[in-house]
Amino acid sequence: MTDTLFALVSNYGLWVVAASVFLSCIALPIPASVLMLGAGAFAASGDFMLWQVLAVSWIAAMIGDQTGFQIGRAGGATLIARLQNRPSRARVIARARATVLRHGGIGVFLSRWLFSPLGPYVNLIAGAADLPRKRFTLWGALGEAVWVALYVGLGYAFAGRLDALIPIVVDWSGLVLALGLGLGAAVLLVQRVRRRYPVRVRSRRSR
Repeated sequence: MTDTLFALVSNYGLWVVAASVFLSCIALPIPASVLMLGAGAFAASGDFMLWQVLAVSWIAAMIGDQTGFQIGRAGGATLIARLQNRPSRARVIARARATVLRHGGIGVFLSRWLFSPLGPYVNLIAGAADLPRKRFTLWGALGEAVWVALYVGLGYAFAGRLDALIPIVVDWSGLVLALGLGLGAAVLLVQRVRRRYPVRVRSRRSR
């Protein structure tokens, strides 16, 4: 599949990268990070200018984020409810909701690159939760800059070793998401225990 995607980039240029990044930001299962790695590698070989890859990827990500945010604001609650019917997405959406409601703009920033699988759902939930657009845009722009620079930069720097790099990057993204979900579940559990047994918790602290 990776070879097919890279062939599309080779044949149709940065339009493929732009479309993939945009679609991934509105929750379609497109491997945009892998395509940015490939685009960075193409830039290293002289097929594209590095600044063009960075600019196109960042602009496409920003447009995708704003589209997802607007969808969430217009009718995201209904869409999110439908997405949650799929067990594979329910936990991710729950984590995305917690990220937005607890951390606001910082959560948006981190979901662009550190917890990137949450990003599309954070876009929808941020819009549905009426997060101020200016805050969403500012933190989103900073986060997307990190995401784009990270993956395009890795592709550029390790152009000759993409076959070895891609599995590492994919596994790393999944590991970070799993750790984030696990941490979130642990925090929720602790909070529930404290609410349920407030007297016991306080008495132990006083000893």
